[in-house]
Amino acid sequence: MTEHRPRGLHGQTVEALASRILSDEWGEGTVLDLPALREELDISLTALREALKVLAAKGMIDARQKRGTFVQPREKWNMLDADVMRWQTAAADDPGLLDELTEVRAVVEPAAARIAAGRASAEDIEGLREALADMAAAAGDAEASVQADLAFHRRLMAATHNNFLMRMERVIAIGLAERDKLVHGASSAEDPVPSHRKVFDAIVSGDPAAAEQAMLALVTKSRDDLERAQRES
Repeated sequence: MTEHRPRGLHGQTVEALASRILSDEWGEGTVLDLPALREELDISLTALREALKVLAAKGMIDARQKRGTFVQPREKWNMLDADVMRWQTAAADDPGLLDELTEVRAVVEPAAARIAAGRASAEDIEGLREALADMAAAAGDAEASVQADLAFHRRLMAATHNNFLMRMERVIAIGLAERDKLVHGASSAEDPVPSHRKVFDAIVSGDPAAAEQAMLALVTKSRDDLERAQRES
């Protein structure tokens, strides 16, 4: 996944504030001094409040009369929010985060593959085929491999034609990208094409049970690859 570059003053302000929370510069319960923060960031109070509204919507901060604006405990954060997930993986302050994301994938993706095997359209099949071809062509190129892998998993989730699963794709993709950065850059990285081809073939054949089993095997292998890459790093 390429480095995220926020657009505009608003996006940059949101990112800067989130970074301070994720780095624990502002720990749980920290009350923010808005006038001082406005002066430090050299923005209007209105712009600052708009950025804080974004973080409040994600559960990261709250504002109460007499108490002011303060940082919320992590259990209050919207962990399924794509930005929160991206910020946490970028901060890399929780070594168990990728393990938890792998557990989520093991629950969601085999079921998604099963559904896709019964619902995938010709367009979905072609998209998966293209992603698989890109994956094969990316051999030896870590960044291209990451992008091709993400494309395959995104298209698989889209092939379920289930709006809730399609939303889950955003969360899975962020965790998958961080995992891929470690695995595809490791000296022992294996060819990812065969395991993905088994999923693809089962979907093309319209075999839900085979698609589910193939994806479960893929996610299990993904977990093993991650553990090996973490030991090597």
